[in-house]
Amino acid sequence: MERSSSLQRLRAALFASRLDGLITVVLLAALLAGGQALLHWLVFKAQWAVIQANSTLFAIGRYPLDQQWRLWLLSVLLAAATGLSWGWLRAFPRPDRRALLWPANDRLAAAVLAGLALLLPLFLQLSAAISQRWWGITALLLACRWLAGRLGPALPAAVRRGWPVIWPLLYLLGMTLIAGGLGLPVVSPSRWGGLLLTLIEASFAILLCFPLGVLLALGRRSRLPLLRWLSVLYIEFIRGAPLITLLFLGQNILGLLLPGGFSPDRVWRAAWVLTFFAAAYVAEAVRSGLVALPPGQMEAARALGLPVHQAMLKVVLPQALRVALPAMVGQFINLLQDTTLLSLIGLFELLGTARAVMANPAFLGKDAEVYLVLAVLFWCCCAALGLGSRALETRLNSNPQPA
Repeated sequence: MERSSSLQRLRAALFASRLDGLITVVLLAALLAGGQALLHWLVFKAQWAVIQANSTLFAIGRYPLDQQWRLWLLSVLLAAATGLSWGWLRAFPRPDRRALLWPANDRLAAAVLAGLALLLPLFLQLSAAISQRWWGITALLLACRWLAGRLGPALPAAVRRGWPVIWPLLYLLGMTLIAGGLGLPVVSPSRWGGLLLTLIEASFAILLCFPLGVLLALGRRSRLPLLRWLSVLYIEFIRGAPLITLLFLGQNILGLLLPGGFSPDRVWRAAWVLTFFAAAYVAEAVRSGLVALPPGQMEAARALGLPVHQAMLKVVLPQALRVALPAMVGQFINLLQDTTLLSLIGLFELLGTARAVMANPAFLGKDAEVYLVLAVLFWCCCAALGLGSRALETRLNSNPQPA
């Protein structure tokens, strides 16, 4: 019965009229023809030796070989934390969202993840050691997801409430493992590169631009003229300047203004510029959420006896952030893509590493393979942000509608 209704909905969506059916057939034919050509090129014509020979360079840059165990350990911890968080979110849906949070597409996501983990190392012809580690990490993620979904309800409520704290702690531990400290040898940021550097720059900027953007949005709506004017001046100046200009200014001016002992490394200068740049756009997204709320929310909170700061933090700001969430996540995705500009200032993130590889005479003419791998890596990162955003929107939405 359910299958019949699904087929009826599909037919109504694709073949509602003769014109709709014709458009559907033409588009499907074009997709099949394009997919067949792409598959033929991927299997028979593409030369993946350039990826196989430079897989480590694309992943972590020139990170020391004898210290790479730290990155594998961090990958294991991230996989375990992701699997546990995924399983617990599915084990404890809100009562009015159970049908939305545990559909077949959740199991489909796990199946797609397992399929990618199995096929990508074979397709790219990675070494046996790396392939086995990749498969083990994916198996750990899926096992933790299953375990948390089964055993999560038996855990004490205090453990479930405190679980989100594990992520900032894991981030600090990850930065310690990457950079060194606490008895580990220090690895200079100049040795970081590839996907590792891209994720470090993007995650650092995303984590810090959010609170800074909230403060700027509140400052722009403040009744204090000086605070409001300074916030407006900062936001409009940053939004009016190209990011590449700010990156060049950050690389040169910070080195001149700060004493040598206090001047941050080039990697961290770029990270701070990305943070300040994204904060201006996040501020406008948060301000749009604040403007969308009726003024009665603040008045009602004040009528209940809450002071202004508590009314803003506990009543107004949570609702505004829920409204602004899609725009903020869109800005985070743009920020991740903007890290490709770092190659123009001499940092070897993903695009900079790709350019260095393609400049090697041994790999001339292999641009398509390299750019395709870069596109897939960026798509995976952006898709993860988008999926997390939609799951959070569904969980926070007070009036969920089935898809």
